[in-house]
Amino acid sequence: MKRRRAARKSSVMVTVIDSKRFETRIVRRLMKFEELPGYLQDNEFIHDHYRCQWSLRDTFLSTFSWHNETLNIWTHLIGFVLFLWMMVVSSLETTELGLAGLFNGMSGAWMTSLSSNQSLLHHDSNVTQHLSLLNSQAEVNHHNHHQEVVPKWPWLVYLAGAMGCLICSSVSHLLACHSKRFNLFFWRLDYAGISLMIVSSFFAPIYYAFSCHTKFRFLYLSSISILGLLAIITLLSPALSSPRFRPFRAALFLAMGFSSVVPASHVLCLYWGHPNVLFALACELITGISYAVGAVFYVSRVPERLKPGAFDIAGHSHQIFHVFVVLGALVHCVATLLIVDFRRASLSCGF
Repeated sequence: MKRRRAARKSSVMVTVIDSKRFETRIVRRLMKFEELPGYLQDNEFIHDHYRCQWSLRDTFLSTFSWHNETLNIWTHLIGFVLFLWMMVVSSLETTELGLAGLFNGMSGAWMTSLSSNQSLLHHDSNVTQHLSLLNSQAEVNHHNHHQEVVPKWPWLVYLAGAMGCLICSSVSHLLACHSKRFNLFFWRLDYAGISLMIVSSFFAPIYYAFSCHTKFRFLYLSSISILGLLAIITLLSPALSSPRFRPFRAALFLAMGFSSVVPASHVLCLYWGHPNVLFALACELITGISYAVGAVFYVSRVPERLKPGAFDIAGHSHQIFHVFVVLGALVHCVATLLIVDFRRASLSCGF
């Protein structure tokens, strides 16, 4: 009798263990589109490799495994690391803007030192040491002379906004599969992050370009801040997170971004003929094109629409959209630094 009870108990234990193993295996397996609950069915042209209601531990660990969100996570996570690096460099550099100083040191200051001190190439065997000393002294003098002309905080605001957008996007793609509650929260967070990046991207170029026109600077920065706040409030609506509002979201973000045409045209009228301003505006045009092309992929869902199921893991539209966002943001960095260089070279507003 005791043996039977023991055997029965052991059998139950085995059954329970097997059930747990079976349940764990089911929870962690990748699913097909038609198996998903409605709130996870976003793109019917991606057929397979979905995570669905995984535990938080497994969801976090999926950062390092292959599924249809892996490259969505990493494209913006790598972008976040790039902007974090720029933030650290800019914060630690003793010049006005560390990254601009780095670029200028490669393309400007060193070449200037070389051209103005060519005689050293023939009369001094320790050329490198002399050039380093000259360049360091020039940077110190430059910093002391222009310390209050070009403040650093607008540039850092943009970097922080870009970092916020990219990390919100990466975390959203990682965790939105956990539950319906997470899905709703993180996609709202993602849209808020995009609005934050658009608003913050206005701050540095407008602040520097309109340093001598403070009323217009206040007008433009206030306007884009209000637009960004309204966009965030609008996108907090759960209904607007659904796939059918994808074109509306893209149009809203593009409208916010292309509202920069007004201050850009104003800058062009004020400073026509300044090479840095013209190059900066050209870079901003490239940025706008990059964002627009990314938005086209986002809305059209090409290439997966053309060959459903073929781009489940790599190459689908959202991944391409992410790449264009990062590229556009990096080109915007170049545009901002060109405006900073223009402002730094202007000793007063009487130019």
